[in-house]
Amino acid sequence: MTPALEITGLSVSYGGARAVDDVSLTLRGGQVVALLGANGAGKSSLLRAVIGLVPVVAGRLVVNGRDLAKLPPEQRADAGLGYVPEGRRVFAGLTVRENIEVVVDAAARQRAGRVADMLALFPDLAAKSTERAWRLSGGQQQMLAIARALARRPRVLLLDEPSLGLAPQVAATVFARLRAIADDGVAVLLAEQNAARALAIADEAVVLAHGRIALAGAAKTMSADDDALMALLA
Repeated sequence: MTPALEITGLSVSYGGARAVDDVSLTLRGGQVVALLGANGAGKSSLLRAVIGLVPVVAGRLVVNGRDLAKLPPEQRADAGLGYVPEGRRVFAGLTVRENIEVVVDAAARQRAGRVADMLALFPDLAAKSTERAWRLSGGQQQMLAIARALARRPRVLLLDEPSLGLAPQVAATVFARLRAIADDGVAVLLAEQNAARALAIADEAVVLAHGRIALAGAAKTMSADDDALMALLA
């Protein structure tokens, strides 16, 4: 089976300093990979490089067998990448339904079907479908941001700190949905500081330190209580 996402030797620099240095990893459909690391480790820079928001200085980025490294973000999205940035960034003045509809480039019936699918996946949003996004709770806004990305039917979903600012119970609901999304065949790359919660739903985990991979392996073999892991996350 062709991997959903292959990152090979990816490097990103800001002002001459390497934020991401020679990172390689592979995701397959149905798999959750947790991207862990302390603040400044390079997690967000890696995701932003994959979606095309920051330039890379080296490396390959292949989705469904196609190298996307030189394409702009909108073409990467068309090729199968979905992105949920840190801070949600929903369209505050639009309703829940409009937030989802606006990203679907399809006929009216197809747009309606995508909206229905997303509201079924996130029941908390179904009851709020006509509410303006600014009136939603933080957790509901995070669900909406994920639904908006999924409405384009990506092969790979990139998420940057989805639990940030959420109450534990709400974060648990969001992470349960992410596991369900992966179980439905989407590859999920999840940058997250809450290591315990990320490892609980992940298949594999990659820990970044100073922009490089410091540790990688099966999530079930890692523990947020492990002293070596905690030292990398501190």
